[in-house]
Amino acid sequence: MMLPSHIYHSDWGTAANKRWLARVTLGSDDRYTAHAPALIEDHVDLIPSIRMQIDDGGCALVGFDFPIGIPASYARLAGVTAFKPFLRELGNGEWADFYNVATVRSEISLRRPFYPFSPGGKRQAHLLEALGLNEIDDLRRECEKKQPGRRAACSLFWTLGANQVGKGAIVGWRDVVAPALNNGKDVLLWPFDGDLSNSLQPGKIVIAETYPAECYGWFLQEPLRGKGKQEVRRAVGSHLTKWAASLNLGLEPALHGMIENGFPEGDDAFDAVVGLIGMIEVVTGKRKPGEPSEDRIQNLEGWILGQSHD
Repeated sequence: MMLPSHIYHSDWGTAANKRWLARVTLGSDDRYTAHAPALIEDHVDLIPSIRMQIDDGGCALVGFDFPIGIPASYARLAGVTAFKPFLRELGNGEWADFYNVATVRSEISLRRPFYPFSPGGKRQAHLLEALGLNEIDDLRRECEKKQPGRRAACSLFWTLGANQVGKGAIVGWRDVVAPALNNGKDVLLWPFDGDLSNSLQPGKIVIAETYPAECYGWFLQEPLRGKGKQEVRRAVGSHLTKWAASLNLGLEPALHGMIENGFPEGDDAFDAVVGLIGMIEVVTGKRKPGEPSEDRIQNLEGWILGQSHD
């Protein structure tokens, strides 16, 4: 596998102040150096700015903490056979209302599946009934279902609650991923465009889905609880630096200080760094990317980078 000259990881939220980007660069000695995370100033310009930073002969791997793919059960009902061409159509024609979150249950449809816009008497049963499904796991991709040591992720289309991911995915798909795919042949989407080892080629930008919660167990022996508290983040700082050292990852002083102080900037900056180091563990060969071979996953659902498919 070619080592990317640049690796970026974004902990992604719906609001602009919840989108943090951490990055590493590859030195001439083939050693990575991690830089302190920062708020994304212009998410629309993110991929174009990364494109300008790639050196001649280099490539970039970009991880986003939002779903990239759709549940196979939904795809079957909606008549979708492949995610990438589907993504390019969203917001236009018969899919013009796709990104408009339904405000009441009567607005939910296969062409407008996100619900609800706001709380107040809204239930997941409304979503399932409107889409013709029986249980919420039918709206989870395989990689989002409960895993050993990790609870199930929130369904893509359910947009209520602190752990919802749907509204962030809307922003990410509409403003970042779809334009990147439409504005050049240098952007690839993992695993839809093939294995990671084949995608990392000179001049390419590879976009992958990440999940920092998946990485907690990679450097911690106990479950991480209360990460929203600075003292909790400070307490695991030594584990984070040991993890980085085990990967021969250099930490610039500003980042080292953030880790020692428990990321005063908040848990979004913390997760941006955790996800970034997890990506390095994959590209350096310590952990397999994990892409399954099933067609429904490679073509429709996608996968979380580094998550085992066993």
